[in-house]
Amino acid sequence: MAAKRADQLRKIEIVRNFTRYAAGSVLIKWGNTWVLCTASVSDKVPPFLKDSGKGWVTAEYSMLPGSTPDRKPRDISKLKLDSRSTEIQRLIGRSLRAAVDMEKLGERLITVDCDVLQADGGTRCASITGGMVALADAVDKLLRDGVISENPIVRDIAAVSVGVCGGKPTLDLDYAHDSTAEVDLNVVMTGDGRFVELQGTAEHEPFTEESLDALRALAKKGLKKIFAIQRAARAGK
Repeated sequence: MAAKRADQLRKIEIVRNFTRYAAGSVLIKWGNTWVLCTASVSDKVPPFLKDSGKGWVTAEYSMLPGSTPDRKPRDISKLKLDSRSTEIQRLIGRSLRAAVDMEKLGERLITVDCDVLQADGGTRCASITGGMVALADAVDKLLRDGVISENPIVRDIAAVSVGVCGGKPTLDLDYAHDSTAEVDLNVVMTGDGRFVELQGTAEHEPFTEESLDALRALAKKGLKKIFAIQRAARAGK
């Protein structure tokens, strides 16, 4: 197989209805990163929203033991979630909440669980992108069942990684690129081109504003294609 170009995405496949019981269930295959995203609905909202008439969207993230070359111990073995997983699931939750009108959702909770089956870089971006489709499917079920009367999804959300690798702006970093990148940036955006979150780090030397602009432009180019993949998956194509 030919090497991926610096401005090219890895192959992305979104498989909907992957499991039976969750209201929304998606397997996203993003290159060699595979994440199972399931959305579950509950009538029990967090205490700060009780009797408010507003809903909430949250997320949980975990890398399964066989997701990496060396077995990754389950978080339960340490009796707490590791700091990386905590940070990532907060990012996923913040990103997906940007998609939803909480008043239209009503007083109910949607939890999006993102379980990494296989990791090769970009697991948080795959989780957000696949989790958005699972969330939308869960909302569609609420609409079909007559639980809610208006669609609370007000915008699409997706994410992609970019970085500077060997001095060159690079789209969609796999583990080999991510582990050696001079700059690493995760970009979460809306379908209409607005930013939800930017997570950027200079791994060695500080980077310039020009470099940041180049990375943001590359991310927007990649996300345009990712949103098209999301839409095709939701249309059953």
